[in-house]
Amino acid sequence: MKKPWLGLLLLIGSFGLVVGVSGQTVEGVAFPEGYRTWTHVKSMIVEKGHPLFELVGGLHHIYANSKAMQGYQANPRVFPEGAVIVFDLLEPVKAENAVVEGKRKAVIVMEKDTRRFAATGNWGYAVFEGDSRRPVEINANSCYECHRGAANTDFVFSSFRP
Repeated sequence: MKKPWLGLLLLIGSFGLVVGVSGQTVEGVAFPEGYRTWTHVKSMIVEKGHPLFELVGGLHHIYANSKAMQGYQANPRVFPEGAVIVFDLLEPVKAENAVVEGKRKAVIVMEKDTRRFAATGNWGYAVFEGDSRRPVEINANSCYECHRGAANTDFVFSSFRP
């Protein structure tokens, strides 16, 4: 079965950074149990033609724990220790003149911890495959290299949509 989110891993792999699959955490970032009860930050659909389609094409929901919400609401935007942001990537399904959620492709997680993740802008990154919660072990430096473009917002691209 085709896994479009695999483009993210292929990009990471192109840097020689995919190192395999292991237990329940990746680079120290655990699967965020109960994240769908956290604050919903925003949703979007990345379609063909978008520069990131090959990496993360699909339906996105972004969730933030309470500490991450403090960061989203701060000015300037700085996220506190323990902030966790979840990027829930789903297959968009068009049916009866609507776009609805299909199968989950991946759960992508950012966790703020200045002690553990100092080398990557104080953020740890993880990718979990679909609903299986199977972590795909990655080198967070590749995530950090992309997120460096958002250094002025504490390495977070999304904004809270009240």
